[in-house]
This record gives sequence, C-alpha cells and structure tokens, in this order.
Amino acid sequence: MQNRFVKNLALLLFLNLLIKPFWILGVDRAVQNTVGDASYGFYSSIFSFSFLFYILLDMGITNFNNKNIAQNNQLLNKHLAGIAVVKMLLVMVYGLVIFLIGYLIGYDGSQLKLLAWVGINQVLLSFILYLRSNISGLLLFKTDSLLSVFDRLLMIIICSFLLWSGYFEGRFKIEWYVYAQTFAYALTVVLATYIVLKYSGKIKLHFSLPFSLMIIKKSIPFALLVLLMSFYNRLEPVLIERILGGELGKIQTGIYSRAFRLLDAGNNISLLFSVLLLPMFASLIKKKQSVEEIVKLSFTLIISMSGIVAVLSIFYSSEIMQLLYGMQDAETLSQFNTRILESAQIFRLLMGSFVAVSVTYIFGTLLTANGNLKLLNLVAATGVALNVGVNFILIPHWQALGAAYASLSVQVFTALLQFLLAWKIFHLQFKIDFWLRLLVFAGIAVLATYFSRMLPYHWIVNFIIAGTISLLASFFSGLLRLGELSKLLFARQNK
Repeated sequence: MQNRFVKNLALLLFLNLLIKPFWILGVDRAVQNTVGDASYGFYSSIFSFSFLFYILLDMGITNFNNKNIAQNNQLLNKHLAGIAVVKMLLVMVYGLVIFLIGYLIGYDGSQLKLLAWVGINQVLLSFILYLRSNISGLLLFKTDSLLSVFDRLLMIIICSFLLWSGYFEGRFKIEWYVYAQTFAYALTVVLATYIVLKYSGKIKLHFSLPFSLMIIKKSIPFALLVLLMSFYNRLEPVLIERILGGELGKIQTGIYSRAFRLLDAGNNISLLFSVLLLPMFASLIKKKQSVEEIVKLSFTLIISMSGIVAVLSIFYSSEIMQLLYGMQDAETLSQFNTRILESAQIFRLLMGSFVAVSVTYIFGTLLTANGNLKLLNLVAATGVALNVGVNFILIPHWQALGAAYASLSVQVFTALLQFLLAWKIFHLQFKIDFWLRLLVFAGIAVLATYFSRMLPYHWIVNFIIAGTISLLASFFSGLLRLGELSKLLFARQNK
C-alpha cells in the first residue's frame, strides 16, 4: 500500500505542479493585476460567500461516497443513479439559499448577477468532485490524477488567450474570468461522466425517497464537517468586505487575496495527500490492517514539503510579493512600497499557517476514514467560533492583517487537536528520535534560509540555494530516507 501511495502521489504531484502553479501564479495573478484590487476583491468576496454554502450542494456525499465505494465497489451503479438525483435537488436548495442570504446581507444587483455565475461554477465543481470520488474510490488514481488538472488546463488556455492574445487588450473584465471557469467546468463534467459510466454501466435515473434519506443521513456528519471547515478556512474575505464595507472593504479583500493566493496554491498540493489517503485509509481500516506506517510516511513527506515552503516564504515574503505584483498604473513608488509591505506581512502569517493546514490533511483524513466525525465536527465548530470571534476583534483595527492573525491562530489550534486525537485513537508511536530529526531539519532550514539572504547574489539565486540546502537537510537529518523512498517508488506495484 505504501508503494502504491508513493507512486500515485508522485504522478499526482507532477501533474498538479505542472498545471496549477501556472494557473494560480500566472493566470489568476494576471487577472488581479489587470482588473485591480477593488474589482478582484469584489469577485473574491462573492466567491468566498458562495463557497461558504458549498456544502448544500454536496451534503458530505462526496467524502462519504469516496470512503464507501473504496470499501464496496459493487455499489457503484446503484449509488450513482440515486445520488445523481439527490444532487440535482440539492442544486435548487443551494441556489435558493445563496440568493436569499445574499439579498438579506445587502448584495446589490451587480453582486447578485455575479453570484449567479459563481454559483453555477460551484454547482459544476460539486459534480466534478462527486464523479471523481467514484473514480478514486475504485482506486483508479492515475485517471483521477489526469482529471484533477483537466479543468485548470482548459482555463489556462481560455484565459491566456483573453489576457495575452492582443485581441482584448485593455478590455478584460472580471466577468470573463468567471465565464471561462464555467466553460471549463462544464467540459470536465462531461468527460468525468463518460469515464464513470464506463465502469458503472448504464444507469437509470430515479428518485427513491428511502434511498435519498439514507444517503443524506449517512452523509450529514461529513456535510457538517465540510461546512464548518469551509467557514474557518474561507470566512476571512467575506468578513473583511462586510465589516469594513465600501471601497475600503473591497481593496482590503483584494490585498488579502494577493497573499492568500500562494497559500491556496500550497493547499491545493497538500490536498492531494488527502485525495489519495482517504480511500487507502478506509480500505486498510476495513481490513483491520495497521495504518501506522502509511501515516508516518505521509506525515513525514508533508511536514518536510510544507516546512520548506513555509520557511522560504516567510524569509523572502517581500521579494515574492514584489515579483508577483509589480507597480500598477498611476501608482507612486511610496504607494507601491506600502502595498508590498502590507501584502508581505499578511503573506508571512498565512504561510506560517501552511504547515498546520497541511497536517490536517493527514490526520483529519485518517479520522474521517475511521468515522470519528463527531470529534472532528467538535474541533471544527470550536475553530469556527474562534475564527469569528478573533476576526470581529481584529479586522476593525488591523483590517486584512487582523484576518491573517485570525487564520493563523485557528489553523494551528485545529491541527494540534486533530493530531492529538489521531495519536490517542490509533495509538500512534512517534518516538523521541523522530521529533529530534524533525527539530534538526527545521533548525537547518531556518538557519540556511536566514543566512542565504546575506549572500551577494540575486535573491532568486539565494532562494534556490536555501531551498536546496533545506531539501538536503530533510535527508541529512534522517527525516526522509532516500533508500526507503526509492524502494517504494521503483518496487513492483502491489496488486
């Protein structure tokens, strides 16, 4: 199982590192630079608002289905036919809720119009993720890996043409960005449906009240968990825009989005671990086999990766922000320096939480596969309460920076609780020598990055040197063992 995990993780990481960074740091960043902070902040707050209620489209069905199909492949045809109808009904509920609440909190006509298109995109995305849960539940990880980047590849092609072809110079609108996503998601739904039907055979859509109630009942704990995690992961842009209000709220949301973009890119990579691990954990737990070795392997890999990224981002925050977000038209040098300083401060805090977020993708997934959803929901509910309380205190005084402090505190708190729960429930054995190796690795990475800034080279060269030394430190410290990884990667695939 470790063999299979490492091989498929390598493929998944390769494809996503090939496509998604260019999407987030190239296209998405270029869109914000083109339309400006206020316009992008306008979109970002509405996107985050629509995402808060995403669970109404899913009700936890995707996570439940992934776990269930991994343990019971023979149920694919039956569940596909029934769940598809349930999801169609959930679409109507979702649409009603987001428009009603949007109206009640004061969204105007232009905001409601954009919300409609963003809502359609969330609907399409929910179907993509559900269809992919069937594919990964069948342990078809290579197919799922290719499908995971297909929508982003289409968006890159469309948006690149709109941004850089020269045909639309000076005319790009934030709405075009949303329409491009709609087209790409729609094509991906068609492709994913075709793939799933190859394995399920023909299905006949039908509505069965008992079946629907059974699925929703079993999915509700998953739904509550996703809802609560969505709130403490995505609430900040909405709170910034609503609490500050007006043009200031939009601008501060845009500034927060500049820093959050890289955290989001990192989270997309860390999320890949949970995509692979959930069906693997579920399968091992059902067979009453030990999960300790694969937990240790995945935790070691993700703590090394996220630790290096976080340390480099924190020490080179200003340089990274200057590289990604140059001077805007009619912006003075003083205004530019102020904007970069503010973005860098937020970026350091958000990337400080990246390690904590990554850890939750390991231990949260393990607890989900084991059915410890009540405990996870309690942790998530506590995280939401902490997030809202801290944000309402800090945002009025520190604006977007206050939201970053709130995010850091919540992510560290919830990650620690999930680790302790997994450690207790599964009796995980992380011996003292593991923590010593982790400490040595972290110390070398921090010192190497700190002193790299003093080297007489361009900052990018210094950045690469620090990253290389930090990566070598993960092996030198014994945190990662090249021999074991090579053996797993090139060993014969388990049947």
